[in-house]
Amino acid sequence: MRLDGKVALVTGGSAGIGAAVVDGLAAAGVRVIVHGRDEERSAAVAQRVGGAVVLGDLAVPGAAADVADAAIAVHGQVDVLVANAGAGWSGPFTGLGGDELDRLVTLDLLAPLHLVRCLLPPMIERRNGHVALVGSVAGRTAVAGEAVYAATKAALDIFAESLRLELRDTGVGVSLTVPGVVDTGFFTARGRPYDRKRPRPVPAAVVARALVDGITNDRAEIWVPGWLRVAPAVRALAPGVYRRLSARFGEQVVSR
Repeated sequence: MRLDGKVALVTGGSAGIGAAVVDGLAAAGVRVIVHGRDEERSAAVAQRVGGAVVLGDLAVPGAAADVADAAIAVHGQVDVLVANAGAGWSGPFTGLGGDELDRLVTLDLLAPLHLVRCLLPPMIERRNGHVALVGSVAGRTAVAGEAVYAATKAALDIFAESLRLELRDTGVGVSLTVPGVVDTGFFTARGRPYDRKRPRPVPAAVVARALVDGITNDRAEIWVPGWLRVAPAVRALAPGVYRRLSARFGEQVVSR
């Protein structure tokens, strides 16, 4: 897909992976619409790339459709959707309140689906576009203490695969980026910082470069770092061994 001159909406674009993706897309000649909740931070990111801002809390039911409408209103269309906004929560499942559970599922799963629902039909009509979903290795391997987050990412994973099959020969691509530990504020925001020495967090810019490359070359899956593919492979081929290792070493160390 030629990116020069295209219009992209990046959710969660005010910080972390999203902000790095905004920079990468803008460098490729894309007119970027930065979505965020914080007006000041979102405006700062948009200003440095000459982009536009759309505000909205995607954890609120119905907000995704409003964000999609506002994004379309900026340039009249959206050619690329980067569904990046998300959040985690760390702790035992029994300690998660019902309201927080609903918020996580709405933000991490329902919002991307609704954004795709709103933005996909015009892409199909133009026979050109791309849906870039940001998952997590947690959706492939499971993470103790992050059951709901892992479940939403697993659902997003199979949605991406199903949608890609559905959109064959339409001119619209679908990619899923699967990052591991990334050097962002994600871990602090989930309630517990990342405190392990290995694996070392990957810079957000590295994930962003891989994601943008995936859009350009219509890659189905983008793993960052690539060696993470080993974990789900072991789980699939030797589930007993995988579970014993998981129990021995405790919480999985790979998560967005």
